[in-house]
Amino acid sequence: GTSFMDLIKMVVVPLIFFVLVTGVTGMTNSESFKRVGLKAAFVFLATALVAVLIGIGFGLAFHPGVGVDLSSLIKNAAPAHATHGGEQPGFSFAKVLSIFISDNIVGTMSTNDHLVQVVFFAIIFGMTINSFGTKMQPVKEICQLSAQIFFKMIAVIMTLAPYGVFALLAAMVSSQGAGVLKDLAFLVLTVFSALFAQYVLFGFIMVLFGRMSPWPFYRKMVEIQVVAFSTSSSKATLPTAMRVLQERMGVSKTSTDFILPLAASINMVGISIYLSICSIFIAEACHITLSFPQYLILMLTATIGAIGGAGIPGGSIVMMGMVFNSLGLPLEGIAVILGIDRILDMLRTVLNLSCDCLMTILIDKSEGTFNEKVYNDKSL
Repeated sequence: GTSFMDLIKMVVVPLIFFVLVTGVTGMTNSESFKRVGLKAAFVFLATALVAVLIGIGFGLAFHPGVGVDLSSLIKNAAPAHATHGGEQPGFSFAKVLSIFISDNIVGTMSTNDHLVQVVFFAIIFGMTINSFGTKMQPVKEICQLSAQIFFKMIAVIMTLAPYGVFALLAAMVSSQGAGVLKDLAFLVLTVFSALFAQYVLFGFIMVLFGRMSPWPFYRKMVEIQVVAFSTSSSKATLPTAMRVLQERMGVSKTSTDFILPLAASINMVGISIYLSICSIFIAEACHITLSFPQYLILMLTATIGAIGGAGIPGGSIVMMGMVFNSLGLPLEGIAVILGIDRILDMLRTVLNLSCDCLMTILIDKSEGTFNEKVYNDKSL
C-alpha cells in the first residue's frame, strides 16, 4: 500500500506542471482569442467556482469526517501548510501571497511540497511561452508530449490500484473495525447529494440565463449521460454529445465543434465538488482544523482541479494530490478515498458532460445561432 502511494507521489509534480502548461499554451491559438472563446472561459470558471462553493457547503453541512479517526493509519498527519517556517498563524494578505509564490521552485518541486506554488509557476511559465508567439511552438509540443508521457505513467500506476487500495483498506479496517466502511458510505452519500444539487441547479440556470424550459434539456441528455456513466470519460463521450447537441438540441455546428471539446477538456465541475468534500472529510478524519486562508486555497485549487482535471477515468486523483498537499493534508488520505472513487467517478462524469452541454447551449444562444425550435421538438 505504501509503495502504491509512493508511485502516485512520484508523478504528481511533473504531471501537474506539464498538464497546466499545456492547458495554458493551448488556449492561445487564434480561435481562443475570439469573443466566443473568452466568453466560454469565463463561464467555465464561474461554474467551477460555484461547484466548489456547493462542495464546501455540503461538506460543512454534513461533516462526513466527524467521528472518523484516520490518525492511526495516516502517519504523516500534520498541521496544514498555512504559513511558512515559524510564522505565527493568522490571516493576512501577505501570508496568503506567500503560500502561492515560491522563492525556490526547483526546491519546491524536489520536496514534493507546496504544490500550489508549482501550479502558480506553471501558469506563469505557460503565459511566458505564449508571449513569444509561434517561436515557442517546439517548446509547446515538448510540454504536450511530456504531459502524454506522464498520463501514460499514471495510467500504468492505476492498474495497481486494486492491490494498493486493498492493502490500505485492509489495514484501516483491521485497526478501526468494519464501521469505517459505513463512514465511507456516508461520504459517498454526501458527494452524491452535492452532485444532485448541482444538477438541479442546471435547470434554474437554463431558466434564468437561457429563458428556456429545462425539461427538453433533461430529457435529451439521457443518451449522453448513459455513455458518460458507462465510460467515466468526458473525451470518450464527446462524439455522442456533439451529435445529440446538433441533431436534437439545435446547437450550431460552430459552437459544437469549438465550445464542447474545450469544455470536455477544462470544465470538470464534478471534480470541484468531489475535491472540496473529500478535503473536508480527510481534514476532519485527521483532526485538522482548516483556517479561513486554507478555505480560500481550497476554493482556488479545487477550481484549478476542475479546469485541469483530465477527462479520463481516475484523472481526479492527481488533482486531489495537489489539493491535499496545498492544504497540508496527508496524501495517504487519497488511498482511503480510492476505495469509493470508481462509482463517484462515473457520477462526476455525468455531471461534467451535463454542464458542458448546458454551457454550450447557453453560449450558442447568446451568439444568436441556437435553433430553439429543434430544442423544444418533442419528436427528437
